[in-house]
Amino acid sequence: MEDFEIKDGVLIKYHGNDVNIVIPDEVTSIGKGAFYNCSSLTTISIPDSVTSIGIEAFYKCSSLTSITIPDSVTSIEKNAFRSCSSLTSITIPDSVTSIGIAAFEDCTSLTSVTIPNNVTSIESFLFENCKSLTSIIIPNSVSYIGFEAFCGCSSLTSINIPNGVIEILIGTFEGCESLTSITIPNSVTSIGDRAFRWCSSLTSITIPNSVKSIGEWAFNICSSLTSVVIKDGLEYIHDGAFEFCESLTSITIPYSVSSIEGYAFEGCSSLKDIYYHGSISDYKNIDIGSGNECLTSKVWHCIDGDFNIMTGYSNNKKTSITDDNAGYHGYNTTYHERYEGTDDDLGEDWDYDEFPPENL
Repeated sequence: MEDFEIKDGVLIKYHGNDVNIVIPDEVTSIGKGAFYNCSSLTTISIPDSVTSIGIEAFYKCSSLTSITIPDSVTSIEKNAFRSCSSLTSITIPDSVTSIGIAAFEDCTSLTSVTIPNNVTSIESFLFENCKSLTSIIIPNSVSYIGFEAFCGCSSLTSINIPNGVIEILIGTFEGCESLTSITIPNSVTSIGDRAFRWCSSLTSITIPNSVKSIGEWAFNICSSLTSVVIKDGLEYIHDGAFEFCESLTSITIPYSVSSIEGYAFEGCSSLKDIYYHGSISDYKNIDIGSGNECLTSKVWHCIDGDFNIMTGYSNNKKTSITDDNAGYHGYNTTYHERYEGTDDDLGEDWDYDEFPPENL
């Protein structure tokens, strides 16, 4: 008992160096940093009297292998088990209603977790860099998933996003290299910057019609992604959203898209088929930024025929550019500029058959 500093039921600090610890029954709360950096601790028994586990309570207990949290506990505070690098499993009871920011961050040996049914939010950085985590069950009660909550979970193969989550925030699943598929529910309205960046095993994705914007680098370097289907409703595809998705062969773009920002599809070298749910004349209303030659150099399959903005081809026949099918005829090889006009306006510097010209 002399190793435990307890005041009014709060375990303030453990001063011993035992490998196996039993917390006294008089403790009702484990205080901030109570076992901070107890690097020799391997097992601990928490009594039913405890209702909360405080900030950084077991932070850097690098030898702790497993822990059972009693069903008297209702809250686990931020950084509570952060950097418990030997922790392989943990049982979180249904009594727990809140789990703080980064509570299990850098638990690099943790393999599986079940989130209790009474938890409504998965806070930012909660499981960041849990490299051994292969599966996690998220209950339908969850309506919020924070920034980088699963960032760097490189062994995670699948995950369910509950129908009720409104936003997928910055870096939520970034670096989940083993994630092969994911279903985005109809409740989601936006996909944040870097949300799925470096998900190198992801092969296909369908964006539901509830989503209005895809953030910067959201699917950047998803090197196994072969197809993307975007349902009607999306308005904005931001910078670098699908940059360097080198296996991407087809994408479906809805009529609702008004802006495709710079380099959104840069480096998509395998892209062949672009299915556009609008007409050829609708195409000119899309603001397409620079660095998207993987889009602008390809034939778009529109609802009223095929079209290529670079060559002026429509339905595989060259047409003059008019207000109805406005586009660029080609490149001026002298001035390295795109030109919009008619056949009669073009001079000898124009080459219809090679796009882009070799000297561009």
